[in-house]
Amino acid sequence: MAGSDTAPFLSQADDPDDGPVPGTPGLPGSTGNSKSEEPEVLDREGLQRITGLSPGHSALIVGVLCYINLLNYMDRFTVAGVLPDIEQFFDIGDSSSGLIQTVFISSYMVLAPVFGYLGDRYNRKYLMCGGIAFWSLVTLGSSFIPRERFWLLLLTRGLVGVGEASYSTIAPTLIADLFVADQRSRMLSVFYFAIPVGSGLGYIAGSKVKDVAGDWHWALRVTPGLGVVAVLLLFLVVREPPRGAVERHSDSPPLNPTSWWADLRALARNPSFILSSLGFTAVAFVTGSLALWAPAFLLRSRVVLGETPPCLPGDSCSSSDSLIFGFITCLTGVLGVGLGVEISRRLRRSNPRADPLVCAAGLLGSAPFLFLSLACARGSIVATYIFIFIGETLLSMNWAIVADILLYVVIPTRRSTAEAFQIVLSHLLGDAGSPYLIGLISDRLRRSWPPSFLSEFRALQFSLMLCAFVGALGGAAFLGTAIFIEGDRRRAQLHMQGLLREAGPTDDRIVVPQRGRSTRVPVASVLI
Repeated sequence: MAGSDTAPFLSQADDPDDGPVPGTPGLPGSTGNSKSEEPEVLDREGLQRITGLSPGHSALIVGVLCYINLLNYMDRFTVAGVLPDIEQFFDIGDSSSGLIQTVFISSYMVLAPVFGYLGDRYNRKYLMCGGIAFWSLVTLGSSFIPRERFWLLLLTRGLVGVGEASYSTIAPTLIADLFVADQRSRMLSVFYFAIPVGSGLGYIAGSKVKDVAGDWHWALRVTPGLGVVAVLLLFLVVREPPRGAVERHSDSPPLNPTSWWADLRALARNPSFILSSLGFTAVAFVTGSLALWAPAFLLRSRVVLGETPPCLPGDSCSSSDSLIFGFITCLTGVLGVGLGVEISRRLRRSNPRADPLVCAAGLLGSAPFLFLSLACARGSIVATYIFIFIGETLLSMNWAIVADILLYVVIPTRRSTAEAFQIVLSHLLGDAGSPYLIGLISDRLRRSWPPSFLSEFRALQFSLMLCAFVGALGGAAFLGTAIFIEGDRRRAQLHMQGLLREAGPTDDRIVVPQRGRSTRVPVASVLI
């Protein structure tokens, strides 16, 4: 017992950061009432009683969030759909073109921790309303920039990151507070369907609006109007559910927010969160590179094959590849996200490590197909499209599963911070720099070869092959996640049920017998 000299001379919890509260059932010396260590899986009536929202209203909220997520990604990739025209209008090279996406992602990455901190402490609905309204105004303004002000386009694309940061860090935590278990997985899959579908619609809308209007600027004026609708829907439909209530036992005390530094310290010591975030960083690197450069690469491939005329100064560039790639992105996204969630859900019954293993299989499987799509581009554009289709389908299997992993290995009061941290990491090492890096490598290679359309094609082809290597590294990170996933999930469950307390930075102590009783003293004061 804690007050006896018979207690072990050195006693410490399995996790140095965590310790069970007194009376934890199932542990020696427990005096508390026994209760299940598993979280209660609530039915529809139970969820409605806790959240105050009917099942239909909760589903409607997810629909609104899904619409806004789709709109965010649609806007992000509208620029990629008209990239050849932007290059011609501003007279810029590949490295400057890659900078457009890099500036946006960098801004998004820097602002994400700010909104993560606010999202864990303040009303999430109003934070999203303000961010999306600002994003809509800036996006509309970016469509009126003259050709001699390319730097202003970069500035406005950076400011667009405000809206994305205010939304992406917060929306998944709302879904987590509305649903549990398999219901949550299904709703997250619906939410993440919007990423590939919105990306594909961005290519399609950008290319078709440009063709209809005869001016690429009009492609940037579609999403701001839809953004106004999004703000109205957020304001009228979405309600703020209590944080973490659906995952606690009915008699467990509510979780209170801790300091931001305590949140970061806990996340840094969560191996499943760190490794899955590194794996997702590889996904972001690959998708960011392909999103911006795939249509331009396919256009150059057709030029080399003699299937389409080159894009010359003063001419309107062919948009057929942006259109086709947009349809492929939509279809592979729906297939990949749905396939990943369903495979994971079935395997989870027999293997608790199913989620990271499915993510690893998706990334490791996509790498060779993406490499083959690049290698075959000079011989057959049809083979290239087939391999892109398979590779993107496997790559898309990760989206919803990674979000689900984060939500069940992190406690509710720091989930927005965790989302923000994951965004910073994945974009800092992923798609913040990958479009610019690919463009920079391409430009360097082109300068070492004689100028020709073939040189432009080969330079971009070789630079994009980096994506296959990064994808394989990401698969290895998810395999590492599988080693720790069970223990980290268990600790998060115990925290939410009040069965495990989190030690502060001054609690790095051990128990020693002193004068007939046990006393906690600093580790440094004991000589062994």
